[in-house]
Amino acid sequence: MKDWVIDDEDLPLERKSLLPGKGFFIPDDIAEERKDREVEARAEGASVLVVADPDADGLACAAIVREVYGEAALVPAGPHELEDGLRRAAEYGEDGARVFVCDLCPDEFRYVEDELAYLVEAAGEVRWFDHHQWTEETAEAVREAGVDLVVGDSEEECTADVAVRSIEEDVPRHLEELAAVTRDHDLWLKEDPRSDDLADYSYWSDADEYMDVVQEHGADLPEDVMEYLAERRVEKEELIERAVDRAALKEVDEWTVGVTYGRCSQNEVAEALREQGADAAVIVKPSGSASIRGTETFERAHEVARQVSGGGHPKAAGCKPHIYEDMMDYANHWTTQGAVTKQVILDAFRNLPDEPAEE
Repeated sequence: MKDWVIDDEDLPLERKSLLPGKGFFIPDDIAEERKDREVEARAEGASVLVVADPDADGLACAAIVREVYGEAALVPAGPHELEDGLRRAAEYGEDGARVFVCDLCPDEFRYVEDELAYLVEAAGEVRWFDHHQWTEETAEAVREAGVDLVVGDSEEECTADVAVRSIEEDVPRHLEELAAVTRDHDLWLKEDPRSDDLADYSYWSDADEYMDVVQEHGADLPEDVMEYLAERRVEKEELIERAVDRAALKEVDEWTVGVTYGRCSQNEVAEALREQGADAAVIVKPSGSASIRGTETFERAHEVARQVSGGGHPKAAGCKPHIYEDMMDYANHWTTQGAVTKQVILDAFRNLPDEPAEE
């Protein structure tokens, strides 16, 4: 396949909003090999490692750990890459290293059991900070595996908050403030405009670049970064507008669910659907995954996500249904703007029990 077929640099914006990015089309084995090489180079000889979701919250944790303990190697691991992140930390970190796992939660302990045992055996210490919705069984199993696990209240704290209060050493004041502003976005409080800046910058910049900047400046990003964000936000706003225009409001039992499709910033789209009267929002992405956002009238997003291979918080969750068997399924996904995925997730809303699940 020619590179230009999957390169979206010159795509018209409407087409770009309907298709996944270039990375989607790189085979997993090649992508995993590249990640292995990158992490090996970064973690070689490191006595402190941070396995973290590379979003604003996870990277804030990593920046805090780096500031407190000196140079710490980041092992980036999204929610669906947790097992690989644990394995890489065990394989490439220094024997007896201090390892922090941040802003990640296994759906079930069995998914990470072997890799976690490998890490605990190789590391000198494993600490885990998070604020997602953990089941009691999973949390107990992780602790029994030899991990110091601290899970914060997902309604009150982001993981950076948990890191600040759990690390025994002093955390500089500007990084305590960074955690507070990160919380404003991660919990969708929308009280501090700087939190959107952090979220956008963490998404668009290299992870090490982001950590370097916030480690020095905290939540007050420098002028050159703000100019960069302003340039990038022109396209971002146009993608949001397209996703909102495609949305439909569906009545599911006693809830109004806004459903849409596209490559976009899901939080802003969800807010726009809330303003249109949605109790919950489902944003299906071209990659096949989906974001589920709740409101004050719907706080069961994590319960919906767990039915379709995902998880998260009561008001913010993610998933990727196991419905893609081959490229024909993905082709159908793109040409129908996620019709099957939308239906599977709406069915998960319908299948919710009358009462919220006990955590």
